[in-house]
Amino acid sequence: MREHSVLSSDTLRWIATSVGAEVRSVQRLAGSTSATLYSVEATRSDHLLKLVLRLFTNAEWLAEEPGLVRHEAASLAKAAEADVPTPELIACDESGAHCGVPAILMTHLPGRVELTPVDLDDWLYKLAEAIIPLHALDLGEFPWRYAPYNDVSRLEPPNWSKYPDLWERAIEVVNAPWPEVHACFIHRDYHPVNVLWQDGRVSGIVDWPNACRGPAGIDVAWCRGNLAEMYGVDVADRFLRACRAIVGPAFVHHPCWDLLVLIETLPGPPKVYPPWLDFGMQGLTDEIVQERVDEYLVSVMARL
Repeated sequence: MREHSVLSSDTLRWIATSVGAEVRSVQRLAGSTSATLYSVEATRSDHLLKLVLRLFTNAEWLAEEPGLVRHEAASLAKAAEADVPTPELIACDESGAHCGVPAILMTHLPGRVELTPVDLDDWLYKLAEAIIPLHALDLGEFPWRYAPYNDVSRLEPPNWSKYPDLWERAIEVVNAPWPEVHACFIHRDYHPVNVLWQDGRVSGIVDWPNACRGPAGIDVAWCRGNLAEMYGVDVADRFLRACRAIVGPAFVHHPCWDLLVLIETLPGPPKVYPPWLDFGMQGLTDEIVQERVDEYLVSVMARL
């Protein structure tokens, strides 16, 4: 089926030239909130090529980081050094000359997002197992560095929470010096929607424009924060135990990393992340997510 109308003729021509193939079909992918993703099928000598096109259509994000294409391209190249399935970079349109906006063309990975696993503990263990090899990579000259999205110096306790005093203490923690750790390569946006599964195994980690050098604990904490909102505090803690079981006695996770993720929900109130619904989660409401964020705050502060 041909669905070329969703992309311009210039974009289709650029894709075809980049892979030396004829574009056969294009379909928009669900689950993307900060860019627009398309699944592209092309044929070359009767061989089917499956590709993914990312269009950086978020003008605000581009204004903050004009080099997003260069960033993701470098992230994909670095991630490829690990024994973890990640997309392979094919071509870049950094200026948007061909696609109208900056764009990345990469290989398509098999599998699908799985948010309702049959065996939750096995799923959590493999979710933890997949990210750890990336933290062992040699950073080299990788220049992008972790920083919270929120300005920690300007935070205030939210008016929607039952625990404004705890939030005030959490804000004090993230404004104090962070634990000294060895910086490593981190995904920076590691959570279940960015992980693909096939036959009960992780078949890919996707969405790489935010990767940077930073504490490994941020990847753990980012996933934990999402798990707490999606399933509750207990599941977030079970993920942490899975990380500890994989790494062993050397594993240390300071609550500061969890708090740095929690403050990203401010000023809030937190809401249901639309891709959770796109990929089949049911029963979540903004009120449930808000309550879980509060419960998670109580749990993390108790670990200090």
